[in-house]
Amino acid sequence: MARIKVIKDVTDFVPILRAVSTQTKKEVFTELADDWKTSDEIEEKYGDEGREALTLFEKMKLVETRWQHTDRETKKAYHTYYSSVHIDASVPVSEISEVLYAAMLEDEKFVEIEDKILEQVQKGENFAKDISEMLEVSPLTLKSMVKRSVKLDYRGHRILELKE
Repeated sequence: MARIKVIKDVTDFVPILRAVSTQTKKEVFTELADDWKTSDEIEEKYGDEGREALTLFEKMKLVETRWQHTDRETKKAYHTYYSSVHIDASVPVSEISEVLYAAMLEDEKFVEIEDKILEQVQKGENFAKDISEMLEVSPLTLKSMVKRSVKLDYRGHRILELKE
């Protein structure tokens, strides 16, 4: 079935950009667009980075899963959820620059910020407005960073920690 990802919220660019931010992620994403693959098949070919890519894709709702029988075992298999992307967004340059900044931020700096957000959430301070003020970033930048994270999720006006 052909499914189309419609992007109307500019922060929805972040998962798409992060899905192809490294050569390995790009190759894994391309393979999953072609056929169903188990995590073992991906890990065998791409190592830990391949397995991490699957986790990222699953959190960002870019893949669908099903149970697949292989060699007398049942394994979880992955395939891209969308067959195409439709972009229907018009945003000021200042806003798109915030989104692109969050998506393209170096991993080390991003992890540092992600850890600060996670620390606040674990303390029970999970309102997005309070966290954006604490970090001195705009709500749009914060939302973009949360969409990039595999540890956090944005629900309404709150940021929640994702459990494995």
